[in-house]
Amino acid sequence: MSRPAPLLHVVLYQPDIPQNTGNIGRTCVAIGAKLWLIRPLGFRLDEKHLRRAGMDYWPMLEWEAVDDWAELRRKLPTDRYWLIEECGTQPVWEAAFERGDVLVFGSETRGLPAALLSEHTGRILKYPMLPGVRSLNLASTATAAMYEAVRQFGGL
Repeated sequence: MSRPAPLLHVVLYQPDIPQNTGNIGRTCVAIGAKLWLIRPLGFRLDEKHLRRAGMDYWPMLEWEAVDDWAELRRKLPTDRYWLIEECGTQPVWEAAFERGDVLVFGSETRGLPAALLSEHTGRILKYPMLPGVRSLNLASTATAAMYEAVRQFGGL
């Protein structure tokens, strides 16, 4: 049986922490989004490591790992990419999301590369934070962005 088209595509660019990836994957399962992982990953995706990270629902997740940004762009040829990064020019809730959009998040330790950000100026979103706050948790940020998109769609 074929799956319906994903509601959203969620991209993690070189994620470091398996628990964050697991939490984001769980949210993807909940809303019908596809998770994309861009290598290298800071963890292994074998059954033993997935179980240890609490990702027992992983078989229900539609996901794919790719080697680099160019491969992702070949597999997702759209101009509907939204990058979420602290240097964004508008808050997440001001974006006009559409079904099938691609939400891109950087690694927990390095964020997104400057070259990638410069390729998508005008499509970089942020969560406003008080001065002195370094960053938000990746899983929390991704979940909030996914549900903002769902809210804009009028639900699942």
